[in-house]
Amino acid sequence: MQTSDLYHHFLAQLQPLLNNQQRRFSVALSGGVDSVVLLHLMTTVRKQYPELEIEAVYVNHGLSQHAGEWQRFCQSLCEELDVAFKAVHVEIVKRSRTSLEAQAREARYQALDENCLAGSVLLLGQHLNDQLETFLLRLKRGSGLQGLASMQQLRLLASERVCFRPLINITREQIEQFADEFAITHITDDSNSDERFDRNFLRHQVMPLLTMRFQGFEKSAARSIRLLQKQQSLLDEYTQSDLEQCQNLRGGLSCESVAKFSEARQANLVRAWLNQFTHQLPSENQLRQIIEQGLTAKADAQLKISLQSGDVRRHQQHWYFVKEQAIPEAMEIALQSIELTDGRKLTVKLGKGIRKPKPNEQVRVEFNKPQAQIKPLHKPGSNTLKHWFKDAKVAPWLRAQVPLIYYNDELVQVVGYFVSAQHSADDGIFWEIDV
Repeated sequence: MQTSDLYHHFLAQLQPLLNNQQRRFSVALSGGVDSVVLLHLMTTVRKQYPELEIEAVYVNHGLSQHAGEWQRFCQSLCEELDVAFKAVHVEIVKRSRTSLEAQAREARYQALDENCLAGSVLLLGQHLNDQLETFLLRLKRGSGLQGLASMQQLRLLASERVCFRPLINITREQIEQFADEFAITHITDDSNSDERFDRNFLRHQVMPLLTMRFQGFEKSAARSIRLLQKQQSLLDEYTQSDLEQCQNLRGGLSCESVAKFSEARQANLVRAWLNQFTHQLPSENQLRQIIEQGLTAKADAQLKISLQSGDVRRHQQHWYFVKEQAIPEAMEIALQSIELTDGRKLTVKLGKGIRKPKPNEQVRVEFNKPQAQIKPLHKPGSNTLKHWFKDAKVAPWLRAQVPLIYYNDELVQVVGYFVSAQHSADDGIFWEIDV
């Protein structure tokens, strides 16, 4: 491809979005050659489509001593090109078992998503060499089909924002040639030469050898990745059909339904189910534990397998993915709506429920009292809250979040489930959580 053809290739990649009346675009601008060329290409497109609204967003991780200098360069470039500019500062808190690269990437995507224009498509400058490096990194980690399919040209972020990589089939060399031909200035990140990072080692030591030894390696590898993506897309169609059959309205995956499938299909389905809740998928060993224990444990067994971002639990023959939640704080309440410390709204209403409190009764909302005693209306005898939750088939991890209404020391309502028989009233009040 000649450098003069790069713009036409770029416009062709963007055309489906433009034909769909997409007019807002946010460019992830780092100051490196790929993102700077991307911004120049977008401003050229704007000449053909003057109604386009373009912005550039720079994410400052603060990981380099040059970060402030790069931010000023990006701002100056945007002023020169008449593009709106926004800088976002993020702080990386080092976590165990996660690389600094992965944390910075995660923080960058979140910052970009949260700070881009509403309704804009996020454009990223990743190119073919980035794609091949990603493929090799995932091959090193022993990834399966989904991982080896590497980066999709178009993907949806968790917020449903469209994320698009228009240069994903263009090599780094072609981008650099384009920058040289049109005298486009850019910055060079000094950390890109640090071969302690796996990606840099592949970039400087491995990729040059492969391209020198095997003529056309980049194009051939790119073709293989596209084939893997097509195969993954086909598999996704079948997987979605399986999910629709096996998943309930609360997000639980039926152990009974999954048990009917082959082992390979079980593993694929459980991965796809988990992928709805977390991108940090289980190892092969963890996946085997989830399936084996989920399908063979006794009905009342408390299955809990901890993953990096949450736990896989089993309840009523369904798997659930559960993230740890802080228990809301107890507080005194009046006969009016209030906001709980976890952000939920507790509302009081008139109707069949419990009698109104007497003047000498203090009204409180409390949480996580499994040994509290109550005799629910239309239930035989008094027993602990733990007993009644089990009787109502409430999942163990949900119980501590249920608001408990007290008059002085007496439990009078378990919000959403039952009221005290001794305090019931047809013409009374009741509390509920607004969803």
